[in-house]
Amino acid sequence: MKLVKVYSCAVFGVNATLITIETSISAGINFHLVGLPDSAVKESQQRISTALIANGFKIPQKKTVINMAPADIRKEGAAYDLPLAVSLLAASEQIPDADIEKYIIMGELSLDGKLRPVKGALPMAIMARERGFEGFILPEENAAEAAVVDKLNVYGVKCISEVVDFFENKNSISPVKINTREEFYKNISSIEVDFSDVKGQESVKRAMEVAAAGGHNIIMIGPPGAGKTMLAKRLASIIPPLTLHEALETTKIHSVAGKIEHNSGLIFQRPFRAPHHTVSDIALVGGGSFPQPGEISLAHNGVLFLDELPEFRRSVLEVMRQPLEERKIIISRAKFTIEYPASFMLVASMNPCPCGYYNHPEKKCLCPPGAVRKYLSRISGPLLDRIDMHIEVVPVSFDKLADKTVVENSISVRDRVIKAREIQRKRFEQNIGIYCNAMMNTTLLRKYCELDEAGSKLIRMVMQQLGLSARAYDRILKVSRTIADLDSSENIKVKHLAEAINYRNLDREGWAGT
Repeated sequence: MKLVKVYSCAVFGVNATLITIETSISAGINFHLVGLPDSAVKESQQRISTALIANGFKIPQKKTVINMAPADIRKEGAAYDLPLAVSLLAASEQIPDADIEKYIIMGELSLDGKLRPVKGALPMAIMARERGFEGFILPEENAAEAAVVDKLNVYGVKCISEVVDFFENKNSISPVKINTREEFYKNISSIEVDFSDVKGQESVKRAMEVAAAGGHNIIMIGPPGAGKTMLAKRLASIIPPLTLHEALETTKIHSVAGKIEHNSGLIFQRPFRAPHHTVSDIALVGGGSFPQPGEISLAHNGVLFLDELPEFRRSVLEVMRQPLEERKIIISRAKFTIEYPASFMLVASMNPCPCGYYNHPEKKCLCPPGAVRKYLSRISGPLLDRIDMHIEVVPVSFDKLADKTVVENSISVRDRVIKAREIQRKRFEQNIGIYCNAMMNTTLLRKYCELDEAGSKLIRMVMQQLGLSARAYDRILKVSRTIADLDSSENIKVKHLAEAINYRNLDREGWAGT
């Protein structure tokens, strides 16, 4: 009896787990694949046999038992084709097995033996390095992504015959080398869209700057064509660039979801996700029969933009309440629990009413009585409470649109945001997992957001007049702290507090027809 072990991976959440493929060939007949494989893995027998025959190899005509250990973890997808094929060839002594155990092997086979790309190459490569493997053999399209991990030889191959030649020492495949730090720092400052494209809207731009500086959630309310979407798409251009750690973390999530373009490595720009309002609960927060990251996790370290917020189903919006507070989403099933990170800036936009022209300076609202209140009530109070800033966006006049005066660009705004974020980084350097004002807990809020007597009187009056909740009070203090940081002020002054209160437009009288 011949027994061979080949190593591969399974991805759970954003981390990879080692899978050992044990192949035994002995006297007898039949083929047995065990170890909790799903349908795609079971179907691999036909793909593997056809691919091996097409490349001049033989299928063992004996009793073949393949165990995928640990046997209590479900194995999913076609990425196990290549390691299963290599284990069959080694167990039937068609290729030497001396060095096979030094490598992690992954890849989906075509019927002609060519390899197709797989999901999760980056977390697999990280696991391979942690476990001390010498190299990682995978499809060529995934090589650049896996090569982000240093101290690991990554071999990108096109077909199974190249893998066989590699183990038989008939050809030498050069490992893919990428200078991760050099590539990262060369690309992090590139900006695709710029704030200078936006004419007018100076007050809204200021609000966006405050939101970016403190990592605050923001909602914009205004008529069609006022520039809400245009502004939202440019928010990522003024947020500080990704750190290398954030880039790796973001790339892992997109790798698991299969969202990384082939032959590309690290994600250099902050994500900007804008799901359509028909999105389902699971598509937004993640999950499913075979759990995958949702839009809130794909927006991790970036921006999640929900355009026309009231058009989203109520159940979809309500599932975001916990992730907005915890900055992670936990998906529980009967046999396992998966945690996906979800630290994102929520940017939402909406019309003030069904026709879009409530409170418009020129056009008349055509909605019947009560329609405005009913429209705005589609968004629950608890969700609005979790949005720090409510901004009214008014239409831009023709004179401002035609004005050719040079407008401040994103780089200038980003510089101020970076300075404010640096103040916050130093402030919270002893607090693990907190790096901006929006993430402050109650203890930190009381410590760093103290008000003087005038500020206390102002906030007390506003709380009484508007009937704000305790959460809204905390949000106002956090935004005030950010405005003070942009002003390089150690203390929160009345002007900082007044500006923060002004960013709670939906709490004012006059909205929703009241």
